[in-house]
Amino acid sequence: MDVKTLLLQQWASCLDEEDWFPPLEKVLEDITFEQAIWKPADGAMNSIWELVCHLLFYEKRFLMRFLGETANEPQAENNESTFRLPTETLENWEETKQEYFYVHRELGKILAKSEHEDLYRQIPGEDNSLVLELKSLAMHDAYHIGQIVFLSKMQGAWPEKRSF
Repeated sequence: MDVKTLLLQQWASCLDEEDWFPPLEKVLEDITFEQAIWKPADGAMNSIWELVCHLLFYEKRFLMRFLGETANEPQAENNESTFRLPTETLENWEETKQEYFYVHRELGKILAKSEHEDLYRQIPGEDNSLVLELKSLAMHDAYHIGQIVFLSKMQGAWPEKRSF
């Protein structure tokens, strides 16, 4: 299996193809607005929505850099500020999810269309090539998807039985 095929599988498993962990689109499917903003009482974890905002920040920033649209890339003072929510409304929760799904799919399309030499081209503003940055983003997604599943379970929002 070549690197591109492997990475396309990893990328899809983070969004909409179930593998060893559930894809984010499925995980968020039945999460209500109230569940999205909920945090454990001890404050030790971010909310589901904050985690989705964090994932969106890094994927959108990479997409803008890849496209050469650095003037449109999201800005943050530090990593902590990437978890910041927009105004807490149901509409904004839905928009955040849809924007994340869109950006993730756009990056997947870029990967799918890339020729071998494109995979290893340095991306302006990034430390690595397309293939290495998307590999890291997929691992980052998987890590935070696990946190989102855990928060769902803490709230009783996770199904008792799953297909595997």
